[in-house]
Amino acid sequence: MEKAAADRIVVGVDGSESSISALRYAARMAAALDAPLHVVTTWTAPPIDPYLAIDWTPEKYAGETLDAAIEEAFGKTPPEGLTRAVLPGAAARTLIGLSDTCAMLVLGSRGHGGFVGLLLGSVSAACAEHAHCPVLIVHTRKTNEGADEEATS
Repeated sequence: MEKAAADRIVVGVDGSESSISALRYAARMAAALDAPLHVVTTWTAPPIDPYLAIDWTPEKYAGETLDAAIEEAFGKTPPEGLTRAVLPGAAARTLIGLSDTCAMLVLGSRGHGGFVGLLLGSVSAACAEHAHCPVLIVHTRKTNEGADEEATS
């Protein structure tokens, strides 16, 4: 296994506020550890009638979501050496698979799905339980002034 692959920090992004906070935090960790940063989003195909002609694909949408998240986190200047991937498959299963070849997995505490108000989402909980590397979960909370503040667990 390449050293770069084993030392990289992988961050899962779905475009949610929580995942963008995780992306910013992962970039700081990668810089502090002099480690490569690999940003990943996943997609699955919804059940669609094959005869329905549409100009939309989940892979294309996931790529656009990933690009928008990176731009929201860093503007027009993402960290040097940042790599990105749009991968097919369920988020938790795909990220757990990637955890075999990275130094750390970074996730936001809550994504777009599920029940608002839960401490952890299903993806972050599954990764925390089953990943093969350390998992850093970034919580976003509101300060008194209304600005986002990142905390980790």
